[in-house]
Amino acid sequence: MTRINPGDDQHGLGTRAIHAGQVEDLLAGAVMPPIYQTSTYEQEGLGRHKGYEYARTSNPTRQVLERCVASLEGGTHGFAFSSGLGALDTLLKTFQSGDHIVCGDDMYGGSHRLMERVYRKLGLDFSWVDMRDIRNVERALKPNTRMIYCETPTNPMMFLTDLRAVGDLTQAHGIVFAVDNTFATPVFQRPLEMGTDVVLHSTTKYLNGHSDMVGGLLITSREDLAEKFGFLQNAAGAVPGPMDCWLALRGIKTLPLRMRQHDASGRIVADWLQDHPRVQKLYYPGLADHPQHDLAKRQMSGFGGMISFDVGDLDLARRIVERVEIFTLAESLGGVESLIGHPASMTHASIPQAMREATGLTDSLVRLSVGVEEVADLIADLDQAMGAK
Repeated sequence: MTRINPGDDQHGLGTRAIHAGQVEDLLAGAVMPPIYQTSTYEQEGLGRHKGYEYARTSNPTRQVLERCVASLEGGTHGFAFSSGLGALDTLLKTFQSGDHIVCGDDMYGGSHRLMERVYRKLGLDFSWVDMRDIRNVERALKPNTRMIYCETPTNPMMFLTDLRAVGDLTQAHGIVFAVDNTFATPVFQRPLEMGTDVVLHSTTKYLNGHSDMVGGLLITSREDLAEKFGFLQNAAGAVPGPMDCWLALRGIKTLPLRMRQHDASGRIVADWLQDHPRVQKLYYPGLADHPQHDLAKRQMSGFGGMISFDVGDLDLARRIVERVEIFTLAESLGGVESLIGHPASMTHASIPQAMREATGLTDSLVRLSVGVEEVADLIADLDQAMGAK
């Protein structure tokens, strides 16, 4: 039997992170969900099987992951994919040529590339707007608008979208509202509770938390969308292997603990950066002077470990990212180890420069993923790198 099902709100988040979605192992009583490393399943006869026919369609390990994250997000249906972009690709496949989608203008470069360089050629139309102001979203709506899509906080500028305001707007117009919740995770933000129809995750990041797998997820409580996602998951086959699902599940068991430390250390590092003479602009919604700090407090229960700052000079930014010793210069985020990156040349290089700069994403912007090391060591590392001549 399943211990805690999606939709069960009688248990706390920390309990659900450990137990939600798991079923009793009748063979050996395994505490951890087994890794069902199989491509197919024996059938008892024609049309008679144990609920599994082929691993692209369904896998017991994958099902546990899907049910677990659906429970954490407060949704009823979860669908796992081989990457976050695989999840986004599936979401976009639910629309058709001629449909219009309104997107936040600050977004992960891979998402922008998929939309503009793949799906625009297939007939989808995209408008990119600053979603910090709901009026920009309203003005962008067209008769053929079918979805509003955003990240909040955004990557890498840490802009926020008022989820309740946009949720009210989309419900009034019958438009799908989808939110990438990778940065905040369900520990700090649950968009489905604020009017969102779909939540997307790059499982690679905080959910897994150990930088050892790649995956994505879609979560919804809408039966019509769940039917489409399930069909496309099977039809297109962009599914994760059971080992990757198991690694994500392993990470999720400590997600609430890790997020509390990411948040605590992130606040301390942001406070330190705020007073550093080389930092010209600092982007972290946990700071009292962040222009959307009040909104962050309303719709988030924590601010996390993602920080961006601008040092005003590309050469200085290069020296900083190349001279750190504890922070690792690498793409991705959300692992227990601290990472540092240069968005303009790494994660967001595929976005046109004019569009990057319009959001404030300059060539001198540095992004931090603050891990769970001793925060004093992280600050000392940044101090030596930023002070180096």
